[in-house]
Amino acid sequence: MLAILAITTPIFLLIGIGYIARWSGIIQREQMQGIGIFVLYCALPALVIRALTQQPLESIFQPNYLIAYGLGSLAVLSAGLMLCIKLQRQPLNASAMQALGMSAANSGFVGYPVAAMVIGSPAAVLLALNMLVENLLIIPTALILAEMGNQHSSSLWQTMRQTTLSLAKNPILIGLSVGIFIAFTGFTIPDPINKAIHMLAEAAGPAALFVIGGSLFGLKAQGMMRDVGQIVVGKLLIHPLAILIAFLLIPNIDPIYFAGALLFAASPMISIYPLFGQRYNLGGVSATAMLVATVTSFFTLSAIIWLMTLSDIINIQAI
Repeated sequence: MLAILAITTPIFLLIGIGYIARWSGIIQREQMQGIGIFVLYCALPALVIRALTQQPLESIFQPNYLIAYGLGSLAVLSAGLMLCIKLQRQPLNASAMQALGMSAANSGFVGYPVAAMVIGSPAAVLLALNMLVENLLIIPTALILAEMGNQHSSSLWQTMRQTTLSLAKNPILIGLSVGIFIAFTGFTIPDPINKAIHMLAEAAGPAALFVIGGSLFGLKAQGMMRDVGQIVVGKLLIHPLAILIAFLLIPNIDPIYFAGALLFAASPMISIYPLFGQRYNLGGVSATAMLVATVTSFFTLSAIIWLMTLSDIINIQAI
């Protein structure tokens, strides 16, 4: 257990440093947003490009992994929708937002740093694959459903068009496109540019954790405990469980990728979740859920790593 804490504690210490930096006033909200923009628009795309260009494309593209992770995440999204709509009689827009919180992991800001500590370099490849699932399947589906449930929404066609245009501007997907193009064409990146990409990629993990900590400052866990509780349980327990089942059903997936998928799925929800929630009158619930999930994930991620060592999915001594 001490070896496991040696993995998870530094990660959450960096989150804590980000929180303290905001609490103490060393960094203001606007400055923290600037660091977040650097991570999102520079560091994470560079990380994805590096991951896709360091290995042959055929060894990176794992259709079975994409199917398993996609099916597991989509199952959680669907279950969350059914729970909120059918059992709790909540409106479609609020239900879609709650389901999104359960099924879309914070792959870039939390999942990758944790997985990199546990499984090493394959974590960057999984980041690219998971971003495909989240940005092309889970997030668009939830947003389209939320817009359909919004009384003042545009037509379904306009909603899909706006979502597609928004995705086209996503820096992670742009990084994916650039990385796939380079890997497919065999283009050799000039050495100075390659070194700059490497330096940006190395900054992604620590800077992302620092931003997560800063973004938690000012959030308050208040009221709404039923909705918050079910979102957090769905994200930290049901999502990794669904991924576990999906990966057991889909054959020929590398055990290292299996372990990484569980760690990504066990991460808190996407960092922009409170912004989505605010748009659909769920700002308090979504912000509180992200706060509770981020704090609780220290214990759940440690427990999942421990369970994986007991099951020989990973070898803690080799980390």
